[in-house]
Amino acid sequence: MSATAPEYVEGHGLLTGKNIVITAAAGAGIGQAAAVRCLEEGAAVVVLGDTHAGRLAEAQQELGGRFGRERVRTAVCDVTDEGQITAFLDFAEEAGPIDVMINNAGLGGSVSILDMTDEQWGKVLDVTLTGTFRCLRAVGRRMVAAGTAGAIVNNASVIGWRAQGDQAHYAAAKAGVMALTRSAAMDLASHGIRVNAVSPSLAMHPFLEKVTTPELLKQLTSREAFGRAAEPWEVANVMVFLASGYSSYMTGEVVSVSSQHA
Repeated sequence: MSATAPEYVEGHGLLTGKNIVITAAAGAGIGQAAAVRCLEEGAAVVVLGDTHAGRLAEAQQELGGRFGRERVRTAVCDVTDEGQITAFLDFAEEAGPIDVMINNAGLGGSVSILDMTDEQWGKVLDVTLTGTFRCLRAVGRRMVAAGTAGAIVNNASVIGWRAQGDQAHYAAAKAGVMALTRSAAMDLASHGIRVNAVSPSLAMHPFLEKVTTPELLKQLTSREAFGRAAEPWEVANVMVFLASGYSSYMTGEVVSVSSQHA
């Protein structure tokens, strides 16, 4: 068992020239890691959406400085608001037709089913499942209209497969993202649009450490085959693969970025 993260993998031009949009992409988690990886893989433009204007400004400054301001664009986007999704995608299309959309937005929380309120249930489902549906539908319509043989990558979770206490709302939402991915893929296949998902287990980042107790993190880490949490960029690597031509015959698949299925 190895608890040491592997050496960072350099880019190989897998997304050269692509126009890519990513939700929940500002911060230190999987979304921003995906943005970095897409830029390293040669994306022409990566448009980051998030609900936090301050974090978007920081991401714009950091990534624009590293990769060129013309290649990094940001816009506020709340996936529970159809109007904001429309404005976000309109903004993204100023750089040309959208080739790839990564639906990363999600919301969790820990509460027993005995104590869970309708509001808690509804909020997690609205962001994590219905938000993914809204974005997938919106970008799918645009890809069809543009004749773009695009790729859509959703972020699910192993919790959609396995049981974990106090996570009924999040588990239901992520299982829904998996089912949505499979069925949407069938609807879009005839248009040359692929829809796949990643299913991470534990990816460590500062926000997770803030909202999770050390005891639970230790317990979750002990389940991991390598004895450590994934680095966000390790999940992003699989998103890049699913967004690229290397996965050209894959659609409707949910790829586990983990050893955990049960």
